[in-house]
Amino acid sequence: MAFVIGLTGGIGSGKSTVAEYFRRLGATIIDTDEIAHALTRPGTPGHDTIVATFGPAVRDASGQLDRAALRRLVFADPAARAQLEAILHPLIRQEVERALAAAKGPYVVLVVPLLVEASGWRERVQRVLVVDCSEAEQVRRTMARSGLSREEVMAIMAAQASREARLAAADDVLVNEGDFAHLEESVRALDARYRALAASG
Repeated sequence: MAFVIGLTGGIGSGKSTVAEYFRRLGATIIDTDEIAHALTRPGTPGHDTIVATFGPAVRDASGQLDRAALRRLVFADPAARAQLEAILHPLIRQEVERALAAAKGPYVVLVVPLLVEASGWRERVQRVLVVDCSEAEQVRRTMARSGLSREEVMAIMAAQASREARLAAADDVLVNEGDFAHLEESVRALDARYRALAASG
């Protein structure tokens, strides 16, 4: 049975950067965002169900999901967000279980942005690792990388667990305020601890 670390953090906190550091150190990475993308490519049941539910406006000219349009829609409407989650979450969980069964590394880092908010994930992991930064830094990074307005970023953050709730759920915290050398060193220290815990478990 794999030893599983649940990696989470708010939008723009740096989860992908941290996951990549763990990957380089030999951990198996299972990223639910990557799984969601794969499950919603054109021709997949997930893609077809989303378009049938929300209409052709969530598809771009090339037939791909217009993820920005879909994001705007679901973060403006809690009922629409619940519909999207009802479509995707069971499919994502199935794929996660498949990936966990096939995992070969010393331990698994399961990246789940909604680990604190969604039911069932915390029971699936041995430890919760939160990547944390200030809310101002979250807004700055997300606007810079995604082209979203401040208001759109704030709406996404409002739909996520609060920073306080995430930190309260954490077994381990990585502070990511932009000092990447320090962040990488912190990941190395956690890697050593997780290898020891996995070996003793």
